Amino acid sequence: MPITKSAQKQLRQNPKKKAQNDKRKIEMKKLLKQALGLIEQKKADDLEKLLPSIYKAIDKACKIGVIKKNNASRKKSRIGKKLSNLKK
Repeated sequence: MPITKSAQKQLRQNPKKKAQNDKRKIEMKKLLKQALGLIEQKKADDLEKLLPSIYKAIDKACKIGVIKKNNASRKKSRIGKKLSNLKK
């Protein structure tokens, strides 16, 4: 068990922060999986409507530190590239 007050508080905060981080990560992954399903079905219009919410989820996950900046950029770029290839 932690001895100092700050360590005790940190012990209480860790599960709450982990739950929030997991929620963001799961939401982001769920949207990315939906996008890949739409790409397989060749539904560019539906993917285009879903794209802002995907970008928003990725940006929020990056902002709170669930994923790193370059990882977020790479995910957004790859989804955008797949959408543009789908439109051709």
